[in-house]
Amino acid sequence: MNFVHFARLTILVATLAWRAEATQQSSDNDALAAEAGAAYDAKDWAKAAKLYAQLSQSPEAPPRVWLRLGASERELGRYDDALAAFDKANAAGAALFGEYGEAAVYTAMKQLDKAFEHLEKAVQQGYGQPEVMSSDPHLAALRSDPRFAKLLEQAKKNQRPCAYTAENRQFDFWLGEWSVTTTQGAVPAGDSRIELILEDCVVQENWKSQNSPYSGKSYNIYNQALKRWEQYWVDNTGGNIFFYGGLKDGVLDYWTDEIPQPSGPPLKRHLQFIPMGPDRVRQFSRGSTDGGKTWNVEYDFTYTRKK
Repeated sequence: MNFVHFARLTILVATLAWRAEATQQSSDNDALAAEAGAAYDAKDWAKAAKLYAQLSQSPEAPPRVWLRLGASERELGRYDDALAAFDKANAAGAALFGEYGEAAVYTAMKQLDKAFEHLEKAVQQGYGQPEVMSSDPHLAALRSDPRFAKLLEQAKKNQRPCAYTAENRQFDFWLGEWSVTTTQGAVPAGDSRIELILEDCVVQENWKSQNSPYSGKSYNIYNQALKRWEQYWVDNTGGNIFFYGGLKDGVLDYWTDEIPQPSGPPLKRHLQFIPMGPDRVRQFSRGSTDGGKTWNVEYDFTYTRKK
């Protein structure tokens, strides 16, 4: 065996040995993590603290290890150790929950101003579990303070930001159960249910045509980055249309770019939703095949709220 072959063999053996060791270490850590998790769930705080302290020795310890170590130390009354663990969680990228953990520790230490300082940091960074804040016994001493109510309200906004954003509520006039007829002649056209989904961020349309198997859905959302409303329509024939626009003088105005057609020039659409009082909405669609110079009516519907 020459030197080159010997060197390559040595590297191969070392690599295989390193992989075997890494695999064994990973297996050992998985077993330790499972044992620590069981102790934590059983509220065996002394055992959980000991095991999570072992897991924290790994340079790749995830934030969850530090968070659970901090919580275990807090339950044992070792507050300085708990704060140190939560600081590590903050540094590891889990400040959202690390700051909350520190707030609970300072509450236990009866340092309420410090507790509010860290709870505010958690909320400012997006903490959005108001139901936990309201029921967590570790924060009980804070709840009578007016500062808590303000932070709780902000946590609610963090949890459901669209519900509190004025732009996201501009299309709420279309929400409800509707019978749909043609505006001219009141010929029945279909039924539609318009509802809020995904924590009030998306206005979803559920359309079913009258005396026809045709159905479809549209998903409407306010795009905060582009400062506009967008709709994506899909149906049971494989059709889809993308609209964009905004609220103008109380009317939701949607447009498309020019859409290629199987035959003929591209089609540009203009779709409007016009409130006609609390129980009626007009949906008016026009199309143009000459770049917007002239427009032809595609359909004109009136939505009447079902009683």
